[in-house]
Amino acid sequence: MDQNDTVATPPPPPVAGTPSKDERQWAMFAHLSALLGGLLTSAFGGWGFFIGPLVIWLMKKDEMPFVADQAKEALNFNITVSAIFLILLVLTVVTLGIGILISGPLMLVVGIGALVLIILAAIKANEGVAYRYPLTVRLIK
Repeated sequence: MDQNDTVATPPPPPVAGTPSKDERQWAMFAHLSALLGGLLTSAFGGWGFFIGPLVIWLMKKDEMPFVADQAKEALNFNITVSAIFLILLVLTVVTLGIGILISGPLMLVVGIGALVLIILAAIKANEGVAYRYPLTVRLIK
């Protein structure tokens, strides 16, 4: 064997406990899919925030543990955000529209906060870090 006959060695396997590139990418998609679901269903009240993370969790929960964890986290966060919006909407309706003075600004703050946290979670998941959203009711265990 001379110098020109080099054998290509495969890349080393990932260190145990760190998610693979595929897992990190799917975990990032789990977080970002909430934004896509919200955009696609915005004409129908924006109820689709949790559809994307739910679909990814159901597809990948048995084969990719990191993705399952992050999809559940995204699902729980988006269910919590949807519940907050529903409560604020009920407040507005019950007060015959006067509650919009309180619920309108709160919806704006919650919406911007959710957007920032979803983007942050997607970045962290792509780095292989298991992100935990603050103030989230974890209904899916």
